[in-house]
Amino acid sequence: MTKVATPPKKSSGKGAQGGGRRGGGRQEWSPEKASAYWKRNLRLIGVLLAIWFVVSYLLGLILANMLYGVRIGQLPMSFWFAQQGAIFVFVILIFVYCWLMDRIDKEFDVHE
Repeated sequence: MTKVATPPKKSSGKGAQGGGRRGGGRQEWSPEKASAYWKRNLRLIGVLLAIWFVVSYLLGLILANMLYGVRIGQLPMSFWFAQQGAIFVFVILIFVYCWLMDRIDKEFDVHE
């Protein structure tokens, strides 16, 4: 009894065979390109962490006494930042990070 060989299935271009990149295979990066990619990534993270720090610590805790007189609805602004505003800003920062990193990944051709 002999076995009949079946041809391999065609791949969609993703996964172990192609990685989803043009040209197939792994992409080799120059040290300059890798360094530029990580500098952009770290700069983005630094800016978003600075926004997080300002909203959560400066506006919610350190400057709370100054902002207490300013009202948003019936609540003092300092309470609003410490309890509700910080949460809204954190969620917005997550979406902004995803959106901007997607753009950076496409720029450096490392997107999925």
